[in-house]
Amino acid sequence: MPKAIARRVLQIERDAISSLIPRIDGTFEKVVSLIYRTSGRVIVTGMGKPGFIAQKISATLSSTGTPSLYLHPAEALHGDLGRVTKDDLILALSNSGETEEIIKFLPILKKIGAKLVSMTGNSRSTLARFSDYAMNTSVKREACPLGLAPTTSTTVMLALGDALAVALLDKKGFREKDFAFYHPGGILGKRLLLTVGDIMRKGNDTPVVRETAKVKQVLLAITKCRAGSASVVDSRGRLTGIFTDGDLRRHLETNPRLIECEVRHVMTKGPTVITKDRLAAEAFDILRSKRIDELPVVDEKKRPVGLLDVQDILKAGLV
Repeated sequence: MPKAIARRVLQIERDAISSLIPRIDGTFEKVVSLIYRTSGRVIVTGMGKPGFIAQKISATLSSTGTPSLYLHPAEALHGDLGRVTKDDLILALSNSGETEEIIKFLPILKKIGAKLVSMTGNSRSTLARFSDYAMNTSVKREACPLGLAPTTSTTVMLALGDALAVALLDKKGFREKDFAFYHPGGILGKRLLLTVGDIMRKGNDTPVVRETAKVKQVLLAITKCRAGSASVVDSRGRLTGIFTDGDLRRHLETNPRLIECEVRHVMTKGPTVITKDRLAAEAFDILRSKRIDELPVVDEKKRPVGLLDVQDILKAGLV
């Protein structure tokens, strides 16, 4: 029985969303153009269940490049209409189009001068008549067997809100980097925004030694910096190699006097490097593909300016 009910609900809501497709007409295009030209914010409002959908639509608009906020209709009547300016656009959600809290502030919106767009299931309602553009979100029936709980009607509003946001995203030329800018805390944001320079070790945390330094001096420098390797430079300060824990283990087996050797004889020559302006995600790909743990960071003259360890990638939350 529960499975049968679930299937029926999904079928009803699927059919309702499908019925929206023929309604994507000139009005929808005009709404997209109107929002695109709006110099202020898109203020989304709705009461009850449509109010939750309004919050989601507002959040989606904001995260895809259209400044937006949610306005609670009841709070609007008690001072929050002061948030609305003539440069804003109101997107009001009401299945009946007669929601009391929304209807009460419509005359004030007109006086403010804000544009009004609605999603309503009643094209003859007060809300529809007040609107500059009214988008038809009527449904044949709610998925609720009693026909009372907003189910299908709110699903349709949500889907149309997504359609609006995506159409605007495309019109604005919104791209991955723009999305990342508004999501700096997420993995995508970090992958597209975080650079090597943002997370690399530098200064006293990066051991740099001359080619003529003895291995024991190099080990002391690595230990002092609590690093996993040291960058090796020539007399001009240019990177010529790197000395890692792996180099130490490999040569220690065959050379008991290793710590007295000059590091240039036992270092890894011509190591893979990266510049600080490259994305940290690129650095991670290099570390993973080459199966190495450290990546020297160099400037345009091949002088070491930092060091990137796989642990720095992990701390940054890139993986």
